[in-house]
Amino acid sequence: MKKLAIFYNNQPEPEKSTFLALKAYILAFDTNFTEEFKYGLPFFYYKGKMCCYLWKDKKTREPYIGVANGVLLEHPALEQGNRKRMKILRINPNKDINVTVLAEVLRMAIAVQPTK
Repeated sequence: MKKLAIFYNNQPEPEKSTFLALKAYILAFDTNFTEEFKYGLPFFYYKGKMCCYLWKDKKTREPYIGVANGVLLEHPALEQGNRKRMKILRINPNKDINVTVLAEVLRMAIAVQPTK
């Protein structure tokens, strides 16, 4: 079994379903997104450049999308916390995913991708 499949299969519910829904949404959002297993978690690349990743809060176990160049983004749903470069978009696994906010964040993340 591939490392990505193992990652998703080893998640407890409802986090597992949330991660799988986020994966499907991101990959369908733009055909230039690809997924790789990096740093022990699912990473999404846009045109070969690191864009975002899926992970969960250590304390609350709440899933989130980390945005690689998040420091360049201004969106009220994004949190920086103690991170220098990344910002995160928390996803409540017990509620419907706000696809409007998710799409806004993904469009912004694509816009700040390095061109080289």
